[in-house]
Amino acid sequence: MKPIKIRKESEDIILIIWDSGKETRFTLKQLRDECPCATCKGETILFKTYTPNKLDIELPGKYELKSIVPIGNYAIQLIWGDGHDTGLYSWEYLLSLTET
Repeated sequence: MKPIKIRKESEDIILIIWDSGKETRFTLKQLRDECPCATCKGETILFKTYTPNKLDIELPGKYELKSIVPIGNYAIQLIWGDGHDTGLYSWEYLLSLTET
């Protein structure tokens, strides 16, 4: 499935309408907390797993969405108010978040 429309539905809700007709809604908090980047989720390189350090501080603007940038035909990049912008949210990843 691929989105045919992505928009901010309200101050803290993103609506995605998929080509199947399915609609999904995400809170900004959910999307930020589930950021898939290596800094937030960790990564595995050459069979060695690196886990991110959890910071006890919360930067202003962490849950403020500045913009949504399309990445090819497979993902979006979310730009957050605290400057964080390294997470690429693929269509598959976004759909997996609706299954939890």
